[in-house]
Amino acid sequence: MDAFAAALHSDGPATDREEPLQLYGQFVGAWDGDVRFTDPSGQEQRASAEVQFGWVLEGRAIQDVWIAPARRDPAPRGRMYGTTVRVYNPDRGDWEITWIDPSRGQAFERQRGAQVGDEIVQESQSDNGSLTQWIFTDIEPDSFRWLARRSEDGGETWRQVTEFKFARRAS
Repeated sequence: MDAFAAALHSDGPATDREEPLQLYGQFVGAWDGDVRFTDPSGQEQRASAEVQFGWVLEGRAIQDVWIAPARRDPAPRGRMYGTTVRVYNPDRGDWEITWIDPSRGQAFERQRGAQVGDEIVQESQSDNGSLTQWIFTDIEPDSFRWLARRSEDGGETWRQVTEFKFARRAS
């Protein structure tokens, strides 16, 4: 492991907040799946996908890398190759989340996340007032679904724009 990766990577969660960090810590590892999304023309598209989750920053954060199409797929790159950093805020009991995807130009999102029932819901509001939710749902030890949805009317109605389905990669 090079010096930068060694400084970033952690072997596990920080002991002073280990329990709340398990909300996202349960995903640490490699996952394979597929993604279904609506492109700008309104057409439904599908692609293979992968995501890698890991402990970072002395175990005080979770970082992931989302890739679609998956690297194992010979399809051309370009749909998604981005990273999320999730940091637990012990004062508020929720998560500060930053998503960056330089493969799609200016794809940048700041959200807050928390457990809501059996799901993990991350929310943000854009400059134009539209709301975005990213939702981890149907969470099992070896599988989960991830949904992205948008509301243009203050949360009265929602339009799903993306759905990922993942299974944990065999070690």
